[in-house]
Amino acid sequence: MSEETRNNLLRQGTILAVAGIVVRIIGMIYRIPLANIIGDEGNGVYSVAFNVYNIALILSSYGLPMAVSKMVAASLTKKEFRSTRRIFVYSLLFACCSGGLAALVIFFGADWLADYVYTGYAGIELPLRVLAPTIFIVALLGVVRGFFQGHANMVPTAVSQVFEQIVNAVVSIAAALILVNAHAGSANITGYGAMGATFGTCFGALAGLICVVCWYLAGRRAFMAQVDSCTQVRQESGAQICKMILFTAVPIILGQTFYQISAVFDDILFGNLMAAKGFSSEVISGNSGVYNSIYVLMISIPMGIASALASSALPSIVRSFTLHDMNEVKQKIHSVIKFNMMIAIPSAVGLMLIGEPIVRLIFPRLDYVTGGIMLRVGGPAVVFYALSTVSSSILQALDKMKKPVVHSAVSLVLHLILVSGLIYFTDMGAYALVIGYMTFPVIVGILNMIEIGRTIGYRQEWKRTFALTTACALFMGLCTWGAYKFIYAVLQNNLYAVLAALAVAMVTYFGPMTAFGNVEKP
Repeated sequence: MSEETRNNLLRQGTILAVAGIVVRIIGMIYRIPLANIIGDEGNGVYSVAFNVYNIALILSSYGLPMAVSKMVAASLTKKEFRSTRRIFVYSLLFACCSGGLAALVIFFGADWLADYVYTGYAGIELPLRVLAPTIFIVALLGVVRGFFQGHANMVPTAVSQVFEQIVNAVVSIAAALILVNAHAGSANITGYGAMGATFGTCFGALAGLICVVCWYLAGRRAFMAQVDSCTQVRQESGAQICKMILFTAVPIILGQTFYQISAVFDDILFGNLMAAKGFSSEVISGNSGVYNSIYVLMISIPMGIASALASSALPSIVRSFTLHDMNEVKQKIHSVIKFNMMIAIPSAVGLMLIGEPIVRLIFPRLDYVTGGIMLRVGGPAVVFYALSTVSSSILQALDKMKKPVVHSAVSLVLHLILVSGLIYFTDMGAYALVIGYMTFPVIVGILNMIEIGRTIGYRQEWKRTFALTTACALFMGLCTWGAYKFIYAVLQNNLYAVLAALAVAMVTYFGPMTAFGNVEKP
């Protein structure tokens, strides 16, 4: 792999990764006033409704961006521009059907879910009805983003993600505040607060769709010029393209479904088993709110980088695989895994050691002590999810579409057995969810890496990717923890201590990494 190719792969990944970080920082910032407005119980209902929305989104359209990206990248590599256009058009039609059906099911099934499935979460039908049309919007948005990603252009996706999150933040806070004040004293105020928070998701997705559509229209003339000049003779029929979309998207959807459905099952198991043990809905929603609003939110920030790298790596690996250049495929796999671990490992160490002070700074009105313990226990989930996410994308690029599905199914079965046993037979409470969340991706990542080795003879380099990176991260962690303790003891100010600790973290991690020549430059 040439230096230019490697740099472009990492550069595109970095663009999405930076956008992902910005999006999650905005998400973390706006969740501070939002959490204060709707409270722990409102956060619990909001988080559970969002999990239902996620599973519906995954079943209907989650695989579309990566499927479209993979198909577009393959057709562009062969210079079949007419096929590229047809793939785009039929993918939009597919998104309208799948996203529209899922939206209708959630909208009209909200009451049934509230009455028979999520009995421990009062008012959950309200946010579900707002999230229903969002599914349709996001389905279309995913297709357009996948089209650009297939062209190895991650900028439209990155810009639209940031724009989407800004609109989401503003509308969520405003709508939640209006609805909570309007229904103050109502028995269903929790549901209305969660409903307000989901309005931001809907309007944010619409803003993102408008952004990428404008970007497409700006470049449409150049793209159509390629289509008009294309000498391609054979073209796939609409039925063939839809079949390609299904065979590409369904395995991606199923693989992610097993991950997301684990969160849905966790909510159901936690709500029903804790209720069976005599806990009230307020306690259940409160504990679930801390778990989802603190632990899952904080873990998702570095995990977003893994998703970004997976999205950017897939079309690049597809192109090399289509050209049968196995050496370049292996080098790209090594680069994306190593770059991923450079971010994931120190993130995990940092969350484990100074997660509680950060949570206390961000969410002072929430149970930051419990949230900090959750991060201390479940911080390694960042590394496990990073590896499982990227390795699943690699297998999809290598046309091993079914393997991540099988691996996720195996992990899900073990996950459900573990979580249900911990909730019912122990007094761990929400910590059982943390253990389950952390262990789910371990099996997926291990099985994925074994399969990649079998498929192309790839062997992961461990010394620099894992051992040296971990050593530098542990050194950083000790220095960061010591800096926080020292500054806090002197100034008795959590804000100054956290800022000083983060500054020390940057120097004490990237300093040794650079000295040992272990930094992948994008």
